[in-house]
Amino acid sequence: MQYELKTQIIEPDRQTFDHIAKRFGDKPATRYQEGTYDLQPVENFHYRPTWAPDKELYDADYSNFRLADPYSYADPRQYYYTPYVTNRSAMHEGFGKSLDYVSDKDLLGRAPQEWQRLIAEVIIPLRHLESGAQMLYSGACRFAYGTTISQCCGYAGFDRIGNAQLLSRIGIALGEQTASVLKSAKQGWVSDPAWQGLRKMIEELLVVEDWAVAVIGLDLIDKLLDAMIYRNLDEEAIMGGAGAYSLLAQHIGTWYADQRKWLDALYRTWLADEQYGEQNRAHFTEAVDTWFPQAVAAVTLLAEKADGIVDANCVEAVRAAADQIAAEYRELGLEIQQSPQSLQGQEN
Repeated sequence: MQYELKTQIIEPDRQTFDHIAKRFGDKPATRYQEGTYDLQPVENFHYRPTWAPDKELYDADYSNFRLADPYSYADPRQYYYTPYVTNRSAMHEGFGKSLDYVSDKDLLGRAPQEWQRLIAEVIIPLRHLESGAQMLYSGACRFAYGTTISQCCGYAGFDRIGNAQLLSRIGIALGEQTASVLKSAKQGWVSDPAWQGLRKMIEELLVVEDWAVAVIGLDLIDKLLDAMIYRNLDEEAIMGGAGAYSLLAQHIGTWYADQRKWLDALYRTWLADEQYGEQNRAHFTEAVDTWFPQAVAAVTLLAEKADGIVDANCVEAVRAAADQIAAEYRELGLEIQQSPQSLQGQEN
């Protein structure tokens, strides 16, 4: 008996969903497109929210930042659930390997005492800021309009609680596998004057009605903290004999670089929108003018504490970052009223 093998090509009846074909043409779509576009609920709502009867349950008017087509924005990372989870799993696995190495060699315990104190009092309390950031982004995910945007906010919320877990693991390792450092860090977050500016700002951002303004305010904090915590202190730790800090902090620094990709793209899309671009620019400028001085003052308080423990030029790093941030916003076309020099004057 002989068998003859033949290849038969079965053409699909359709390339993709109709709503995807309307946007991108009748051709095979990416999984990101099929799992993201036009999934925002837009009709057949049963009731209006009792706490906002002038709006629908899902409504573009929850923010002053608008897009003529919410799907004119796309996540440059093309994250949907599977690639997001795969990427973050690898990130946390990499952190775990670094932490195991640091713990096996007792590198935190062998770091200079002043660096151990700095990690305990300046780094570990950031877990509470990350927890607040998780709540903020969860709110943004709920009220953002358009799945391409709300999806990014949801993943950012997951990221922030993940960052809090990474910081907690560092604290446990520093406390010799006890929660002693975590407990003292919580007390510092609640009562240490150096933390009250950031704590106050996070709590106020959590009750800002416009989710986009809250995201911008938090991002101002993130920009300054990245410059101070994950760049300046990273370099100083290497030079100061605290390489363990650098080994662990690099993972959150890598996450921040990934965070910038979608958020900077969203800023550009808001400002470039043909219908709402100028309106968005005005609201963006107002948000930065409101929250930038507070962010600089709050992070400078923490920088002063850090410099009091380890002379690491943290205050100078924050001031340089403020200059750079102001320049970046002006390049976007925002007419920022506050100059970096006046911001530094307010700090003092």
